[in-house]
Amino acid sequence: MIATVLSTWFGVGFLRPAPGTIASAVALPFAWLILWKLGPAPLAGASLVAFLTGVWSTGAYAARTGGEDPSECVIDEVAGQWLACATAPLTPLAFGIAFILFRFFDITKLWPVSLGERLRGGWGIMADDMIAGALSAIVVAALRWRGLI
Repeated sequence: MIATVLSTWFGVGFLRPAPGTIASAVALPFAWLILWKLGPAPLAGASLVAFLTGVWSTGAYAARTGGEDPSECVIDEVAGQWLACATAPLTPLAFGIAFILFRFFDITKLWPVSLGERLRGGWGIMADDMIAGALSAIVVAALRWRGLI
């Protein structure tokens, strides 16, 4: 089923342990390539496309499997990680910081990330990661603006 393929990011979500962290790491080379070849706006756009695709696919997958937020659904990490990288310069340090910040916000669910989980279905699965990605992007942009990365 296509919803399974997309929501698990082509099977990455079935890898253990820590499928969300693995998916975030797998998302980085794609983010690098999009940013390098097309720029930050297309990377943010790709994040939005992944988000909207994920709303549908994770909602369908969760409804079929009976899970509220199945751990194998990792397209949310891809979308959020891409958003976190959209303000980063093309350096390993900046991408590493974007990765660490995104994982921190996604795992801890600090406010306002926790607000995303209040939504139902695919919206709830995806929203918290997009908020975590947005917060990470803001911090990365501030670090870049200050000349720290």
